[in-house]
Amino acid sequence: MRIVVAKMKHETNTFSPLVTDLARFESRGSYFGNEALQRYGLTQTPFGAFVALAREVGAEIDAPVVAEAWPSGRVTAEAYERISRPILDAVARGCDAVFLDLHGAMVTDVDDDGEGLLLEHIRAIAPDVPIAVALDFHTNLTERMVRNCTAMVGYKTFPHIDTYETGLQAGRIVLRAIKGEIKPVMRWARRPLLTQTLCQATDEEPMAGLIAAVRAAEANGALAATVFGGFAHADIADVGLSAVVVTDGDPEAADRICVDIVERAWAKRVEFVYRAAPLAQSIARAKAMAEGPVLLIDHCDNTGSGGTQDVMTVLAEIMRQGLKDVAVFAIRDPAAVETMIRAGIGAQVSLALGGKTDMPAVGLKGAPLDVSGIVRNISDGEFTITAPMFTGVRAYLGRSAVLDTGTIEIVVCERSHEPWDLGCFRSNGIEPTQKKYLMLKSRIHYRAGFKAIARHIVECNGTGCTTSDNTILRYQRVRRPIYPLDPTVQA
Repeated sequence: MRIVVAKMKHETNTFSPLVTDLARFESRGSYFGNEALQRYGLTQTPFGAFVALAREVGAEIDAPVVAEAWPSGRVTAEAYERISRPILDAVARGCDAVFLDLHGAMVTDVDDDGEGLLLEHIRAIAPDVPIAVALDFHTNLTERMVRNCTAMVGYKTFPHIDTYETGLQAGRIVLRAIKGEIKPVMRWARRPLLTQTLCQATDEEPMAGLIAAVRAAEANGALAATVFGGFAHADIADVGLSAVVVTDGDPEAADRICVDIVERAWAKRVEFVYRAAPLAQSIARAKAMAEGPVLLIDHCDNTGSGGTQDVMTVLAEIMRQGLKDVAVFAIRDPAAVETMIRAGIGAQVSLALGGKTDMPAVGLKGAPLDVSGIVRNISDGEFTITAPMFTGVRAYLGRSAVLDTGTIEIVVCERSHEPWDLGCFRSNGIEPTQKKYLMLKSRIHYRAGFKAIARHIVECNGTGCTTSDNTILRYQRVRRPIYPLDPTVQA
């Protein structure tokens, strides 16, 4: 048996000004052929799970590519061709199955449905090849994606700590189908519901009940059941919450389960709208807390949703209100890093920090923050993730430096990276458990590594292109009507 195993992932924020070109993929790590297998074959990811399954059955593995970029704007045509072409070429060489580690929310310059286009091309090359797909919880599901694969399974956790298990589940369905043990059929459903990311944590309502429903469906015989929260920062027709179910030759059951899941979601639609407190009020509340660490979540500039990671609004308010013993991860500012490296550890520097990026889609201009302090640490920005999310994957922050203002230690890096692992601080000489406050540019994923050490969590409604305020996001292509953009819409 010969199995093509590949990873091609991007979550596209169409409101983000950051260009998703080849360089952005390469900055997070893009590998081809044997290097892809060597780098990711033993990681706790769907790709790693697929490799393990292929080895388990003694299959020859063709791993043409592992490519992932941090969320940002539309994927350029050149980048899409470079990372998708090796997969198509591998399928054209002949195979018995295809195992794909995809995201499900890739928007490109050539097509709003990057994953659907890839799957459609694979089907054109090999109409009968079984295809297993592992998808992110934030998939914006399309009919084309479902139509062109054998079995798809999505993560059931946010933060995503079940990625390996998701790959195992999807791959095993296809391997059983090849053996003739089962005949997978899939059905999907959705409702006109645009859920907001800060209301999607899977261990809290309103999402927890939906996750319980899909797990119950699997316990009662479904081969796989998934509810996708969707990714609301993609201005495309197919954005929003959906469900997909795989059964063994029983399409009626798959339909019934899908409809039940999306109806449950629709009944909770009001709970999927995030309502933020004013920023100054949130920081004042945090200042009054006696014990730390207190997590200050700068969610409107979340790298993991396409944020620029250089918006200074929340940090400016922290400084204005005089919070002390603060560590910040992180401000992306390559020029500031260069200045600190040239100055050297122990040097006093003054910087116009961050604010280098305009965000025209949300009407924001970059606004640097004047800060002064001592350079406390310089590093290469590399470490291996040990948190339960993407365990074993290598992190690349680019060159990094720490600016100590006397009350705040700020990690400044060359590349984007969301903080879900304590190594973000430790690799830069800061022990996060010893800090009163940790400011994190994240939404929910920080919980994978930081929730266990937190005494309090305060969400800070700053500014940026990952805002949860629908009045700021100027949707033009989303299918209408849809809740909550159209509050009176009926399912």
